[in-house]
Amino acid sequence: MKLVSAIIKPFKLDDVREAIAGVGIEGMTVTEVKGFGRQKGHTELYRGAEYQVDFLPKVKLDIAIKAEHLELLIESITNAARTGKIGDGKIFVTDLEQVIRIRTGESDSEAL
Repeated sequence: MKLVSAIIKPFKLDDVREAIAGVGIEGMTVTEVKGFGRQKGHTELYRGAEYQVDFLPKVKLDIAIKAEHLELLIESITNAARTGKIGDGKIFVTDLEQVIRIRTGESDSEAL
């Protein structure tokens, strides 16, 4: 089992959700986050005053899947979230040791 965490631009969330649902992957957790990468934020103009935006708004997706679905999920997220501009985001993949569904007590792949 794998845990895929993807950091994407907020306006791409619906595209990514539709893309992963289209390949049969169900369930994800979405969190609004802020951060920066290589671009180190940007400068904006508001009422004639310039100010620095250090942390940019992003969306973090956490998706637990069976290992055999990993490449399909990564491809779906990448294609749906890509704008070709700086700040498109990152995908992190980690091993998932155990999953337990609280309601039923099912564990591991049955709990996904």
